Amino acid sequence: MERIPSMVALSRRNVQAALIYSTRSPDLVSTDLVGSESTNVHPCSGWKVYLCSKEVYHQSSSTALFWHPTKEDQRHCKLSKRSIKKTEMEEELDKAVFMYLKRKGFTQTEQIFQQEQQNKNNKNAADASVSDTDITKQILTFSQPENIPAMYHDGYSKLRSWTYSSLDLYKHELLRVLYPVFIHCFMDLIAKGHLQEARAFFSSFREDHEMMHSRDLKKLEGVLSPSHLEEMEFAHSLRQSKVNIKICQYSYELLLQYLHKTQSITMLGIINEHINFQVSPGQPSSISDDAEAFSLVGSGQDAANLINQKEIHWGLLEDSLEDRLDKAGGLLSDSEKTEADAKEGELDDNKKKSAEGGKQGGPLKKLKKDKVGGAAGKGARGEGDKAAAAPRVKPELTLPTIPTDVESSILEDLRNRVQLSNSTLPSVCFYTFINTHNGLNCSSISHDGSLVAGGFSDSSLKVWDVAKLGRMGSSILQSENDSGLNENTLGSNGGKRAYTLYHGHSGPVYSASFSPWGDFLLSSSSDSTIRLWSTKFNANIVCYKGHNYPVWDVQFSPVGHYFASASHDRTARVWSMDRVQPLRILAGHLSDVDCVQWHVNCNYLATGSSDKTIRMWDVSSGNCMRIFIGHRSSILCLAMSPDGRYLASGDEDGTIMMWDVSNGRCITPLVGHTSCVWSLAFSCEGSLLASGSADSTVKLWDVNTSVKPPKSEETKSGNTNRLRSLKTLPTKSTPVYSLRFSRRNLLFAAGALSTNL
Repeated sequence: MERIPSMVALSRRNVQAALIYSTRSPDLVSTDLVGSESTNVHPCSGWKVYLCSKEVYHQSSSTALFWHPTKEDQRHCKLSKRSIKKTEMEEELDKAVFMYLKRKGFTQTEQIFQQEQQNKNNKNAADASVSDTDITKQILTFSQPENIPAMYHDGYSKLRSWTYSSLDLYKHELLRVLYPVFIHCFMDLIAKGHLQEARAFFSSFREDHEMMHSRDLKKLEGVLSPSHLEEMEFAHSLRQSKVNIKICQYSYELLLQYLHKTQSITMLGIINEHINFQVSPGQPSSISDDAEAFSLVGSGQDAANLINQKEIHWGLLEDSLEDRLDKAGGLLSDSEKTEADAKEGELDDNKKKSAEGGKQGGPLKKLKKDKVGGAAGKGARGEGDKAAAAPRVKPELTLPTIPTDVESSILEDLRNRVQLSNSTLPSVCFYTFINTHNGLNCSSISHDGSLVAGGFSDSSLKVWDVAKLGRMGSSILQSENDSGLNENTLGSNGGKRAYTLYHGHSGPVYSASFSPWGDFLLSSSSDSTIRLWSTKFNANIVCYKGHNYPVWDVQFSPVGHYFASASHDRTARVWSMDRVQPLRILAGHLSDVDCVQWHVNCNYLATGSSDKTIRMWDVSSGNCMRIFIGHRSSILCLAMSPDGRYLASGDEDGTIMMWDVSNGRCITPLVGHTSCVWSLAFSCEGSLLASGSADSTVKLWDVNTSVKPPKSEETKSGNTNRLRSLKTLPTKSTPVYSLRFSRRNLLFAAGALSTNL
């Protein structure tokens, strides 16, 4: 028997190759090590340890597993020592008897005694060889190189069959294990040179994960040799990272029992090396929690945690329009007083008529209801407006001056803003593009909803004035006395167009953005340029060149003058209207930067990428201040809450996540859309979030409920999904391209009618 030290430390890299057996019980016990950071197993001097790897003991900073003997093991060790001493005494006694017979000349008795001792030794050796042979056979089955492809295929196939045959209550949690095991089985086969077997394995089981991970599978299809695992960033990050999987205690125990029963060392090694289980007590989580129950972590997660510790000032700007409105509150109170005085006068008249016996009961009740409703609206305004309670910060950029007439118009809109809540939902105005023939790539709506822009695949940018559309009627022919038309508004036959046509790009237009005051329009294209247009003169003013690849998104800052762009070259850039070169180049994403979103105080910029992460940057320094990790597909859109505290993001799988900017944590996912989420918008007071999707629906979510901490009862029961969609607004067959809340809280939406749905 081999003597085991009182404490043995093995690296997690080698534990997957360790088979631990006992001379008392040859059962495999290494399954107890699954998914734990520190696990105690109790061997003693009666244990044998067989290691299939070259390194027997590996001391390093990544030491993860420790074994300590217990009192019972120590007692067993003492018994073993006694048995050893007894055996040694018997051997000495037999030797003394043998010498005595030989000295006395009892030759025949000596031969019989010697033969009996030989038979006894042969019997003990045979018993020992049977036990050792059984153990050796099991070890050799895992060490034969020619069986590696079959081991991966059979191990995964059995795990898959067992998972799908599990109880429905726990099946959805156990199914989360299959995807990381699948991709690492495939990459391990590639790394070991079994290319054909790896492709066959990939083709056999990829359909199981096509719905949730189609983009990942398409990327992994390009892995054709071991060198690709290092050259391809996506595959390399998967190999270097771990997956966090949330699972309940009972599901975890079921998995342990299966691995212990099947003794599949291959599956055990993959699970130990690439999966971290976050075991929670209570009932299994619901299927709708799958979006947050599976996350990829690794060296990037450690860097993200370090970056997210940086201090960030998420409040509003000092002397903002909201502050000016509060300072000018006398204007609002005067108007409200005037309306209140008028209502009180009518109410007094009604009371007098009612006292005189007039039939005024109905109007009186109605006026009382209106008065109560008005008071309730004021109360809702105080509770729902988060911007008033947000901290104030100083601007880090030189901000432009707002024209007086524009400021007055904005303040008027803010005074007449409707206060929204979960019981007071907004009115929605939907603009539908027809006869686009799948040529519309993007749309944008001005802040007051008066202008609608569309970017098309034929490199054109078209702008519709909604006010003029209503006056044009059915006749759109040019009048002889109409001298205000130019070539941008004239059709090929001399007739008047319903829109203004902007030509300048040499490739498809992928994004458009109106300035806060509506006097300028930005557009980005696959020709790697950004163009600034004047909506007043209907002309191109500046062409900004800096990106080397298509520009997917461009957005004006909340105060105008500054804007940001996102490109296929994996960078985002910050620009100003008066400079043709970018002010900042923000680099750090591992794939395309698909969308950008300014913080309300203009000091920070958020970027969403195809690498499934969101970053927030300090505009003045260019440093990354936050990394949000949790999405399972490309981020397509972003939205910032009016107080600057929360960031909403939508991805290609239809999942929306709400993030706390102050600490970089995900508050909760919003699950409900069945296709890509293309647009997000917060209401002006921040109580509602609107989302538009390719599934042809607009959904309204209650933000106040979303950001509340979970109740203790929900936490104990394991149900932390608190988000509920307030309302779903379906269109007939129109995917939603863009959303915009006006300053008066009217929701505008736009999309192209599709005949393929």
